[in-house]
Amino acid sequence: MTVTIAEELLLLAYSDDKGRPLVSTAYLDPAVAGALLAELAVHDRVELTGRKLTGRKLTVTDPAPLGDDELDAVLALMAGRKSDRSPAWWVQKLQSHKLRNRLLSRLAGMGVLSEQRGRALGLFPVTRWPEVFPGVEADVRERVSAVLAGADPDDRTAALISLVHAAGLSRKAFPGADRKRVKHIAQGAWAAQAVAQVIAAIGAAVTSSGGGGGDGGGGGGGGG
Repeated sequence: MTVTIAEELLLLAYSDDKGRPLVSTAYLDPAVAGALLAELAVHDRVELTGRKLTGRKLTVTDPAPLGDDELDAVLALMAGRKSDRSPAWWVQKLQSHKLRNRLLSRLAGMGVLSEQRGRALGLFPVTRWPEVFPGVEADVRERVSAVLAGADPDDRTAALISLVHAAGLSRKAFPGADRKRVKHIAQGAWAAQAVAQVIAAIGAAVTSSGGGGGDGGGGGGGGG
Protein backbone atom coordinates (compact mmCIF):
# COMPACT_ATOMS: atom_id res chain seq x y z
CA MET A 1 0.00 0.00 0.00
CA THR A 2 1.54 3.28 -1.14
CA VAL A 3 0.99 6.42 0.90
CA THR A 4 2.50 9.89 0.67
CA ILE A 5 4.90 11.45 3.17
CA ALA A 6 2.02 13.66 4.35
CA GLU A 7 -0.11 10.60 5.06
CA GLU A 8 2.78 8.90 6.87
CA LEU A 9 3.07 12.02 9.01
CA LEU A 10 -0.63 11.89 9.87
CA LEU A 11 -0.41 8.24 10.88
CA LEU A 12 2.30 9.17 13.36
CA ALA A 13 0.48 12.31 14.49
CA TYR A 14 -2.84 10.67 15.46
CA SER A 15 -3.36 8.34 18.40
CA ASP A 16 -4.10 4.82 17.23
CA ASP A 17 -7.00 4.14 19.58
CA LYS A 18 -8.81 7.47 19.99
CA GLY A 19 -7.93 8.93 16.60
CA ARG A 20 -7.03 12.33 17.96
CA PRO A 21 -4.00 14.48 17.04
CA LEU A 22 -1.09 14.18 19.47
CA VAL A 23 -0.04 17.80 18.89
CA SER A 24 -1.97 20.97 18.22
CA THR A 25 -3.24 21.25 14.67
CA ALA A 26 -1.65 24.72 14.63
CA TYR A 27 1.65 22.80 14.37
CA LEU A 28 0.35 19.83 12.42
CA ASP A 29 -1.31 21.63 9.50
CA PRO A 30 1.88 23.48 8.42
CA ALA A 31 3.77 20.20 8.66
CA VAL A 32 1.27 18.45 6.39
CA ALA A 33 1.65 21.24 3.85
CA GLY A 34 5.42 20.97 4.16
CA ALA A 35 5.19 17.23 3.56
CA LEU A 36 3.62 17.81 0.15
CA LEU A 37 6.44 20.17 -0.77
CA ALA A 38 9.04 17.71 0.54
CA GLU A 39 7.52 14.93 -1.55
CA LEU A 40 7.86 17.08 -4.67
CA ALA A 41 11.52 17.64 -3.79
CA VAL A 42 12.11 13.93 -3.26
CA HIS A 43 10.67 13.28 -6.73
CA ASP A 44 12.91 15.97 -8.27
CA ARG A 45 10.01 18.25 -9.15
CA VAL A 46 11.23 21.29 -7.18
CA GLU A 47 14.56 22.65 -6.00
CA LEU A 48 15.83 25.47 -3.81
CA THR A 49 17.20 28.46 -5.70
CA GLY A 50 18.51 31.92 -4.85
CA ARG A 51 20.91 33.16 -2.21
CA LYS A 52 20.40 33.29 1.53
CA LEU A 53 20.85 37.05 1.55
CA THR A 54 17.95 37.58 -0.83
CA GLY A 55 15.85 34.65 0.31
CA ARG A 56 15.72 31.08 -0.98
CA LYS A 57 12.88 30.16 -3.33
CA LEU A 58 11.25 26.92 -4.41
CA THR A 59 11.52 26.51 -8.16
CA VAL A 60 9.69 23.92 -10.26
CA THR A 61 12.22 21.94 -12.29
CA ASP A 62 9.82 19.38 -13.75
CA PRO A 63 6.05 19.97 -14.01
CA ALA A 64 5.26 16.38 -14.98
CA PRO A 65 2.42 14.98 -12.82
CA LEU A 66 3.16 12.23 -10.31
CA GLY A 67 -0.26 10.60 -10.48
CA ASP A 68 -1.42 11.75 -7.04
CA ASP A 69 -4.26 14.29 -6.92
CA GLU A 70 -2.94 16.31 -3.99
CA LEU A 71 0.68 16.40 -5.13
CA ASP A 72 -0.23 17.17 -8.73
CA ALA A 73 -2.53 20.02 -7.67
CA VAL A 74 0.29 21.63 -5.67
CA LEU A 75 2.79 21.11 -8.48
CA ALA A 76 0.45 22.70 -11.03
CA LEU A 77 -0.19 25.63 -8.69
CA MET A 78 3.54 26.20 -8.25
CA ALA A 79 4.30 25.83 -11.94
CA GLY A 80 1.55 28.29 -12.83
CA ARG A 81 3.00 31.17 -10.84
CA LYS A 82 4.96 33.86 -12.65
CA SER A 83 7.51 34.16 -9.86
CA ASP A 84 8.97 31.68 -7.39
CA ARG A 85 8.12 31.87 -3.71
CA SER A 86 9.87 30.87 -0.52
CA PRO A 87 9.20 27.58 1.31
CA ALA A 88 7.58 29.59 4.12
CA TRP A 89 5.23 31.28 1.65
CA TRP A 90 4.13 27.95 0.23
CA VAL A 91 3.63 26.40 3.66
CA GLN A 92 1.34 29.29 4.58
CA LYS A 93 -0.45 29.06 1.24
CA LEU A 94 -1.15 25.33 1.39
CA GLN A 95 -1.84 24.61 5.05
CA SER A 96 -5.45 24.06 6.06
CA HIS A 97 -7.63 21.72 8.05
CA LYS A 98 -9.34 20.85 4.77
CA LEU A 99 -6.09 19.46 3.35
CA ARG A 100 -5.51 17.45 6.51
CA ASN A 101 -9.04 16.06 6.46
CA ARG A 102 -8.80 15.14 2.77
CA LEU A 103 -5.69 13.10 3.47
CA LEU A 104 -7.24 11.48 6.53
CA SER A 105 -10.26 10.61 4.41
CA ARG A 106 -7.98 9.00 1.84
CA LEU A 107 -6.43 6.86 4.56
CA ALA A 108 -9.92 5.87 5.69
CA GLY A 109 -10.79 5.02 2.10
CA MET A 110 -7.76 2.71 1.99
CA GLY A 111 -8.98 0.96 5.13
CA VAL A 112 -6.09 2.21 7.26
CA LEU A 113 -8.18 4.52 9.45
CA SER A 114 -11.82 4.65 10.45
CA GLU A 115 -13.79 7.89 10.21
CA GLN A 116 -15.97 8.34 13.29
CA ARG A 117 -18.20 11.39 13.55
CA GLY A 118 -19.68 12.61 16.80
CA ARG A 119 -20.28 15.64 18.99
CA ALA A 120 -18.16 17.01 21.81
CA LEU A 121 -20.24 17.88 24.88
CA GLY A 122 -23.22 16.92 22.79
CA LEU A 123 -22.89 20.18 20.84
CA PHE A 124 -19.78 20.53 18.70
CA PRO A 125 -19.22 18.23 15.72
CA VAL A 126 -15.94 16.32 15.86
CA THR A 127 -14.38 13.61 13.74
CA ARG A 128 -12.02 10.98 15.09
CA TRP A 129 -9.71 8.82 13.01
CA PRO A 130 -8.79 5.65 14.94
CA GLU A 131 -6.52 3.13 13.26
CA VAL A 132 -8.02 -0.10 11.95
CA PHE A 133 -5.10 -1.48 9.91
CA PRO A 134 -1.81 -0.97 11.78
CA GLY A 135 0.47 -2.47 9.14
CA VAL A 136 1.12 0.76 7.24
CA GLU A 137 2.13 2.76 10.31
CA ALA A 138 4.17 -0.18 11.59
CA ASP A 139 6.22 -0.12 8.39
CA VAL A 140 6.74 3.64 8.72
CA ARG A 141 7.83 3.30 12.35
CA GLU A 142 10.25 0.52 11.50
CA ARG A 143 11.84 2.64 8.77
CA VAL A 144 12.11 5.76 10.95
CA SER A 145 13.34 3.86 13.99
CA ALA A 146 16.16 2.30 11.97
CA VAL A 147 17.34 5.74 10.86
CA LEU A 148 17.08 7.20 14.34
CA ALA A 149 19.17 4.27 15.56
CA GLY A 150 21.94 5.19 13.14
CA ALA A 151 21.06 3.85 9.68
CA ASP A 152 21.62 6.16 6.72
CA PRO A 153 18.31 7.82 5.79
CA ASP A 154 16.82 7.80 2.34
CA ASP A 155 15.25 11.06 1.19
CA ARG A 156 11.67 10.11 2.13
CA THR A 157 12.56 9.03 5.64
CA ALA A 158 14.75 12.08 6.23
CA ALA A 159 11.91 14.33 5.06
CA LEU A 160 9.45 12.61 7.38
CA ILE A 161 11.78 12.89 10.39
CA SER A 162 12.37 16.57 9.61
CA LEU A 163 8.63 17.25 9.53
CA VAL A 164 7.96 15.22 12.68
CA HIS A 165 10.58 17.39 14.37
CA ALA A 166 9.14 20.62 12.95
CA ALA A 167 5.65 19.75 14.18
CA GLY A 168 6.94 19.15 17.72
CA LEU A 169 5.86 15.54 17.41
CA SER A 170 9.06 13.55 17.84
CA ARG A 171 8.91 13.23 21.63
CA LYS A 172 5.42 11.77 21.45
CA ALA A 173 5.84 9.66 18.32
CA PHE A 174 9.35 8.40 19.20
CA PRO A 175 9.88 9.06 22.91
CA GLY A 176 13.13 7.12 23.14
CA ALA A 177 14.82 8.73 20.15
CA ASP A 178 18.14 10.57 20.40
CA ARG A 179 17.20 14.28 20.14
CA LYS A 180 20.59 15.16 18.66
CA ARG A 181 20.08 12.58 15.92
CA VAL A 182 16.61 13.95 15.15
CA LYS A 183 17.92 17.51 14.95
CA HIS A 184 20.90 16.44 12.84
CA ILE A 185 18.59 14.94 10.23
CA ALA A 186 16.10 17.83 10.41
CA GLN A 187 18.87 20.32 9.66
CA GLY A 188 19.82 18.50 6.49
CA ALA A 189 23.27 17.55 7.79
CA TRP A 190 22.78 13.91 6.77
CA ALA A 191 23.72 14.46 3.11
CA ALA A 192 25.35 17.04 0.89
CA GLN A 193 22.51 16.87 -1.61
CA ALA A 194 20.23 19.51 -3.04
CA VAL A 195 17.17 17.63 -1.79
CA ALA A 196 18.55 17.68 1.76
CA GLN A 197 18.76 21.47 1.56
CA VAL A 198 15.17 21.69 0.36
CA ILE A 199 13.93 19.43 3.14
CA ALA A 200 15.81 21.44 5.78
CA ALA A 201 14.40 24.71 4.40
CA ILE A 202 10.86 23.32 4.39
CA GLY A 203 11.26 22.03 7.95
CA ALA A 204 12.44 25.46 9.12
CA ALA A 205 9.48 27.08 7.35
CA VAL A 206 7.06 24.68 9.04
CA THR A 207 8.52 25.41 12.47
CA SER A 208 8.22 29.15 11.86
CA SER A 209 4.70 28.88 10.48
CA GLY A 210 3.51 26.78 13.39
CA GLY A 211 4.75 29.29 15.94
CA GLY A 212 8.06 27.59 16.70
CA GLY A 213 6.79 24.10 17.44
CA GLY A 214 10.14 22.41 16.95
CA ASP A 215 11.24 19.28 18.74
CA GLY A 216 9.06 18.69 21.75
CA GLY A 217 6.93 21.81 21.20
CA GLY A 218 3.20 21.96 20.78
CA GLY A 219 0.57 20.69 23.13
CA GLY A 220 -1.85 17.90 22.46
CA GLY A 221 -5.34 18.27 21.15
CA GLY A 222 -6.38 20.54 18.35
CA GLY A 223 -9.47 20.49 16.24
CA GLY A 224 -10.66 17.51 14.24
